Amino acid sequence: MTGAAPRRQLPQPSRDELRLTAVLAALSDEIRLAVVRDLVTATEPLPCSAFVLPVTKATMTYHFRVLREAGIIEQREQGNRRMNRLRRADLDARFPGLLDLVNA
Repeated sequence: MTGAAPRRQLPQPSRDELRLTAVLAALSDEIRLAVVRDLVTATEPLPCSAFVLPVTKATMTYHFRVLREAGIIEQREQGNRRMNRLRRADLDARFPGLLDLVNA
């Protein structure tokens, strides 16, 4: 029997664990800011390969990890890909208006 591999969620902070200093530090980098801006307009989770960034694959992995560990994005493994989704509801609940400012 074949089928899609089960999704595995990677470690990331809960809504209550989100810290403004960590979020702002993660958003202070232009590459990470570009990822967030792309996810703001995405209608579904995007694989890492969907992002066109001027960095190596290893550097992209680092930037996605920083965003995930700050609680800005959620990453789930799906097969051999990592799917990325903006944690808009969590960020809006903890820091109202922040994403609107980032996307301005």
